[in-house]
Amino acid sequence: MMPSVSLCPGLVVLLLYLSIILARSTLAGAAEDGENDDQRALLCFKSQVSDPSGALASWQSNTSLQFCSWNGVSCTAGRRRRVAALSLPSKGLAGPVPPCLANLTSLETLQLAGNGFHGVVPSELGALSRLSYLNLSGNSLAGVIPSALSSCANLRVLGLWNNSLEGEIPTTLSQCMDLQEINLSNNKLQGSIPTAFGTLPKLQILVLSGNRLTGGIPPLLGSSSSLVHVDLGGNSLTGMMPVSLNKLVGSIPESLGQISTLERLSLNGNHLSGPVPPSLFNMSSLTYLGLADNSLTGKLPANIAHTLPNIQTLLVTANRFDGTIPASLANASKLDNLLLASNRISGDIPLLGSLPNLQILDIGDNMLETDSLQVLWLGANKISGTIPLEIGNLKNLTELRMDYNLFSDSIPPTLVNLHKLVVLSIAKNKHSGPLPDAMGNLLQLNELSLDGNNFSGSIPTSIVYCRQLDKLNLSHNSLSGSIPSELFKISSFSQYLDLSYNQLSGDIPQEAGNLINLGTLNISNNRLSGNIPSTLGQCVLLESLQIESNSLVGSIPQSFINLVGMKELDVSQNNLSGKIPEFMATLSNLHVLNLSFNNFDGPIPTGGAFSNSSIVSLQGNERLCTNIPELALPLCPISVKHKTKHNYLVIKVVIPIVLVAFITLSCLGIILRKKRRRREQLVPHFEKSNQRTRKITFQDIVKATNQFSSANLIGSGSFGTVYKGCLEIEDNIVAIKIFNLDIFGADKSFDAECGTLKNIRHRNLVKVITLCSTVDLTGSEFKALVFKYMPNGNLEMWLHPKVNEQVQRKTLTLMQRINIALDVAHALDYLHNQSVCPIIHCDLKPSNVLLDLDMTACIGDFGLARFLSTRSNVQHNTSACLSCLKGSIGYIAPEYGLGADISTKGDVYSFGVLLLEMITGNRPTHEKFLDGTTMHEFIYRGFPNNIYEIVDPVLIQDGSIATHVLQNCIIPLVKIGLSCSMTPPNARWEMGRVCREILIIKGALANRDSK
Repeated sequence: MMPSVSLCPGLVVLLLYLSIILARSTLAGAAEDGENDDQRALLCFKSQVSDPSGALASWQSNTSLQFCSWNGVSCTAGRRRRVAALSLPSKGLAGPVPPCLANLTSLETLQLAGNGFHGVVPSELGALSRLSYLNLSGNSLAGVIPSALSSCANLRVLGLWNNSLEGEIPTTLSQCMDLQEINLSNNKLQGSIPTAFGTLPKLQILVLSGNRLTGGIPPLLGSSSSLVHVDLGGNSLTGMMPVSLNKLVGSIPESLGQISTLERLSLNGNHLSGPVPPSLFNMSSLTYLGLADNSLTGKLPANIAHTLPNIQTLLVTANRFDGTIPASLANASKLDNLLLASNRISGDIPLLGSLPNLQILDIGDNMLETDSLQVLWLGANKISGTIPLEIGNLKNLTELRMDYNLFSDSIPPTLVNLHKLVVLSIAKNKHSGPLPDAMGNLLQLNELSLDGNNFSGSIPTSIVYCRQLDKLNLSHNSLSGSIPSELFKISSFSQYLDLSYNQLSGDIPQEAGNLINLGTLNISNNRLSGNIPSTLGQCVLLESLQIESNSLVGSIPQSFINLVGMKELDVSQNNLSGKIPEFMATLSNLHVLNLSFNNFDGPIPTGGAFSNSSIVSLQGNERLCTNIPELALPLCPISVKHKTKHNYLVIKVVIPIVLVAFITLSCLGIILRKKRRRREQLVPHFEKSNQRTRKITFQDIVKATNQFSSANLIGSGSFGTVYKGCLEIEDNIVAIKIFNLDIFGADKSFDAECGTLKNIRHRNLVKVITLCSTVDLTGSEFKALVFKYMPNGNLEMWLHPKVNEQVQRKTLTLMQRINIALDVAHALDYLHNQSVCPIIHCDLKPSNVLLDLDMTACIGDFGLARFLSTRSNVQHNTSACLSCLKGSIGYIAPEYGLGADISTKGDVYSFGVLLLEMITGNRPTHEKFLDGTTMHEFIYRGFPNNIYEIVDPVLIQDGSIATHVLQNCIIPLVKIGLSCSMTPPNARWEMGRVCREILIIKGALANRDSK
């Protein structure tokens, strides 16, 4: 039997006290070790990532700054603090995601979206048992989604969108029962959608769009009682599921219609077929339903507006729906986007009289009969036939755009009953017949565009009653008769009045001087006669006056001295005569002055625009002369006075001797020119009639480039290199493009560039100063072109600066990007639609978009350019030799790869890619597009729902994108880029339309900035 032991009560208290102290010491030591582990993990993260922007500069181990105060780090409360959140979105970080993040054992939030991380998602992140928010979207991560993430039992948000992840979606993710949001969109995921996602009790958002998922939509998703947003678009979901031997149901599960909480459902762009289950149209909470671009069949329910009372967007385009459009849509008062095009819907469109929020309506080749619709856009839909008389029922219509279709016949007379119309555009169709006499009934009209049709007859005089007109375009029709003087009594004109390319005759009315606010007047290519009215000098805000290709006579009015803001004046191909007024040299804003092919005589003015041969065109005026010997024009005769015997001797002796010498030298010159003719035929001649610079030599080039010093090298291309230099004949620095004639095709590229540049002149095209075609010191052939130097380099350098340039070079603002896009669009519109012979650039890309001191963009490098139609042997040869050269990888139109002929649509495609590149900051050859997915397809999948993941992070980081800017600027710009880069050439926009749309966007941003 053991003896009992009794302890002194004091000893018991002492032992208990020592135990408490020991426990506290142990806990404190553990907490301190935890803090040290967190700091080491953060420093490990920093050491393994690239940080060019210095976002982690505050992360220093040798400072007194506690890591909880480091940039992007948040800690738990209490005395012993642990890292609870690491948030570093859009900081320019790059490299693999460091696995040592798993040592942050208290981490609840990990936000690294919008950076440049690559490699795989570390499976070690599954050790973060407290992690509730994980966002690695907008990086370049590859590999599979690690199944170890299912160990993050507290995970609520999983965001991995906009990466290059592949493989299947781990089914084990359904073990994270707290998941509220799963976004895996825009990756390369394959396989099927995990059925168990339907069992997640708290799941609200499921976005799997833009992947390669196959199979059916899990019916179990319909058992969810929490889903609010489901987006499965842009995959390859397919299947018809048999329910009996002779009956099939559609591939959309009936159970989806049982999700009472669902507000947004997008199934666009799959391979779904069969009928839509009726339950889908019974979801009272649904605000967005997207079924577009599938093969769905059947009819839309007659009571659709009653069963979908909250529907705002309904997209069913590009399916096989038939029947008529349900009449109940007239009661869908919240509907703002309705797209029904490209189905088999026939019959009348119901009255949509109570749709106050409707903004976008696309019904393809159908027509509306509604009395309340305010805006109707049917542009670029290939709609044919006539405009029905019922168009006059749209009593509240303010904007009607039906341009770029195939409408024919005349304008229905009921159209003039739309008294609230502000914008009417039916341009680029096949309309014919006369314009309605009652056109003046449209009293509120601000913009009228009827160009590009075949309207005939005279311009109705009733148009004078449209006193709100700001823009009128009747060009490219067959209108005849005189220009009604009433037209020039509309004082509201401020933008443009374009009557060009018609058959108008008679004089230009004197009333033209009433248009004192007009910016552009184009009445070229008609049959106008008489004098230029001097009253035009009263139009002091006029910037562009084009009256070329008529039969005008007389001289340039002296009153034009008042047109100090004139930028473009073209009076070519008329019968004008007299002297060129001296004041023309004082119009300092001129960048295009075309006086060619008239009967002007006498000396040309000096200075101003006349000192720049790239601005002024004078050819075809045989009686012009100059007092400047350097110009390639006849010298003006010197007036001789018979007052002295000395003058008599000059006349009788000196002049005959000079004439004999001149004739002798001329004969010698003719002989020498014949010897050089064969070589000169290889080089297209620039317009020497107005060029003041002399032909430069090889020695001039050597001296200008400091013997081709590498310090002067500013770029290189397929056929040569570009240096900056200073020529003695120029006051400013120039860019000298030297062709490497050892490269096959370089000589042809030189000829092509010369042949193109001699025919074009525009503020947004690179300005050539002179050329050099000679031999070098070894006797080898040498060719070079001299251009205006662009101090801000090219667009490529701004969009994709090298690592060592990021600190020095500023990024482009949103407004700068819009301005550059507009400049490039104007240049292409000029090349395609306004030059004498349409020109196709064939190599539009950022490196060929040059930026001057004011960031004005100019297109350069015309080495691959081609004429759409040929008028000379030089042009023909230029086209033939370049038949296999069609652009740069990523920017080449897809039809060129199939052997299609080169067309303006190829340039439009390149522009679309360029615009998308400017918005996203990604090259079309980025690694995320190397799996067969084009930039167009990638962006389309995320547009417009995931627009923030599409836009260049630099713009977001700079705070340049507010919500209204996103809606009014960014989304419309992306739409333009997508519309221009469509695969079918005929679906792409024309550059004229692109210019107009970008101008609207620029105005919206400018108005926002001014507030």
